[in-house]
Amino acid sequence: MKSLELIIERIILSSRWILVVFYFGLVAALAVYAFSFALKFLKIAQNVFVYTDADMILAMLALIDAALVASLIVMVMISGYENFVSRFDEADDEVSFLGKLDAGSLKIKVASSIVAISSIHLLQIFLNANQYSDSKLMWFTIIHLAFVISAVMLGFLEKLMNKPKPGKADLDL
Repeated sequence: MKSLELIIERIILSSRWILVVFYFGLVAALAVYAFSFALKFLKIAQNVFVYTDADMILAMLALIDAALVASLIVMVMISGYENFVSRFDEADDEVSFLGKLDAGSLKIKVASSIVAISSIHLLQIFLNANQYSDSKLMWFTIIHLAFVISAVMLGFLEKLMNKPKPGKADLDL
């Protein structure tokens, strides 16, 4: 019976390696997104002297948005792999944040990135406000505020969970 339990535990622990398929998928998605970014950049470069100031701001915001999304993908890939599959052995000197993002802090960083991406989208919408009805503008703002409130609540909950237990001496004083 003990050997059956050991086999089951090994199978369950080994199943974490299935996550690698998802991380390779994110690598592929990042490559496709990088190609898309390059095409956007080339289009902007070709029209740099044709764009108005507002068009140039919108184009730059689109590039910033793409960079934030790509960073989010990398953060989820690396942190997810390290938290749930295996530690990186030789890369600790190369990437300073390795080992510092647990599942809780990863959620907060992802939520913060989503708020930043949503902020850029909302700014792009407000720069083209004449193309949207007042009700649509209101809903875009409400959705953005929902992201902001969710991120703040995640941060608050993470702080509560990491709060020292009552009765234990605080050695940091």
